[in-house]
Amino acid sequence: MSENWYLIFAFLLAMSFATSILLTELVRRLALRWEFMDHPGERKMHVAPIPLMGGVAICATFYAWLLLSFLAPRLFLEFGTEWWAQRFLAGLGENAATKLTGILAGGALIFLLGVVDDLKVLKPEVKLAGQIAAALVLVLSGMRIELFVLSSPWIGGAVTVLWIVGLTNSLNFLDNMDGLSGGVSVIAAASFFLAVQAHDQYLVRLVLIIFIGAVAGFLYHNLDPARIFMGDAGAMFCGYILATVGIMGTFHTEQTPSRVAVAAPLLALSVPIFDTMSVIYIRWRNGESIMKGDKRHFSHRLVKLGMTPRQAVEFIYLVAGVTGLGAALLPRVGLSGTIIVLAQTIGVFLLIVLLMNAGRKNN
Repeated sequence: MSENWYLIFAFLLAMSFATSILLTELVRRLALRWEFMDHPGERKMHVAPIPLMGGVAICATFYAWLLLSFLAPRLFLEFGTEWWAQRFLAGLGENAATKLTGILAGGALIFLLGVVDDLKVLKPEVKLAGQIAAALVLVLSGMRIELFVLSSPWIGGAVTVLWIVGLTNSLNFLDNMDGLSGGVSVIAAASFFLAVQAHDQYLVRLVLIIFIGAVAGFLYHNLDPARIFMGDAGAMFCGYILATVGIMGTFHTEQTPSRVAVAAPLLALSVPIFDTMSVIYIRWRNGESIMKGDKRHFSHRLVKLGMTPRQAVEFIYLVAGVTGLGAALLPRVGLSGTIIVLAQTIGVFLLIVLLMNAGRKNN
């Protein structure tokens, strides 16, 4: 990748980060004035009301800078033939406008669904229907998971919907401690950014770098002790964008050493996936509804082992970082290297399971 692209990404990261910091503070003050608060409850960790709607700042920052990045070069071309604008647009690819439209349309639907849920709790089936609709928007825009064995567009579309809905909910479930969902989202996005560098995917990296800045700016206000929460609007939006990037990104080409490189999104997002699957298993094992909320998430179990909430979040950051580095390596290593990366990732989560089981027996 040329130095010009590095400069563009650095500029967009800095600007989206700064914009998000300012917008989050503005949203926080408005939430206090209009009493949009998240109140303490049985399944919540905070003991005092905290301003909600931080997802508004994340989404607004993301949309503003992504649209500006896409439209500004076209404006330059209207007034002259700027060489950098031509190269920038060419680097994004021929179908960039269609893909961007799908991302923004589906993301807006998910965000609005989350806002309504934050203001007036929706029934699970209503939320699920909205999430499926947002996933279908992406599929209809031409983005879907392509399987090596089963190449049917119907099967690929169904798997795509399942992937998007699952990740959208996983990041929402993970939003149970200060800075947790936002921090894991930033780490996962950074892992994706490193993973797709091998294939010069500038549109995917453009989306990722702006997303990282938007979420990191919010995270500045959300780290323990949090001054504002992202709410379902922010958490579901983060899950949707990360799931979308997992579909947009090309992690295997003819030059990629191993086909298993397509597993990079699974490694980058392994923490929210592990959290969701482990909680579902615990509820199923106890004969409880898998939709019932509780304090059995990854972070809650670490606190029960004796960690403080901040230590639990930092521990999960470390796990996300280690598995994320594995995701970044997959497109670059051969079969033997792939086996090592996958074995390392499985080993990390097996160690966590052993830790959890030992803590449960001692309690």
